[in-house]
Amino acid sequence: MLRVLLGAVLSIAIAQIAGIIGAVSTASSVDTWYPTLDKPWFTPPNWLFAPAWITLYTLMGIAAYLVWSEGWDQSAVRIALAAYGIQLVLNAVWSPAFFGMQSPSLGLFVIVPLWLAIVVTIYLFAQVSSVAAWLMAPYILWVTYAAALNFEIWRLN
Repeated sequence: MLRVLLGAVLSIAIAQIAGIIGAVSTASSVDTWYPTLDKPWFTPPNWLFAPAWITLYTLMGIAAYLVWSEGWDQSAVRIALAAYGIQLVLNAVWSPAFFGMQSPSLGLFVIVPLWLAIVVTIYLFAQVSSVAAWLMAPYILWVTYAAALNFEIWRLN
């Protein structure tokens, strides 16, 4: 039981690290550069981003743990977690690209492969654990929304 708990906590912590990287990159621009941008009508309030991402990273971590717990000796598990790692890196790169570099175009350059990597990850997770795949569903929905928002900010500015 302790091993299960530690594995789940570690998986969630790894996902949350991607969020911390994003938060650090966002902090310097969210109150200075970001408010100066023209944004579309569907832009959410700033307070919504932190709880949404914390929730999504937690769900991602649980999903990764469910896949990992099926056994590292299985090639399907290793391949699925490799795809997860790729999308997690792309996720961590998006905020520095968009906010840190203050570049909606660079954000688009990152978010398109991120979206594709998430779709691949969900597909591969489904081969191992349908629950893990479903736990990733809110994440792909949010990133789809974020991509539309990123595109509109790029277009308007």
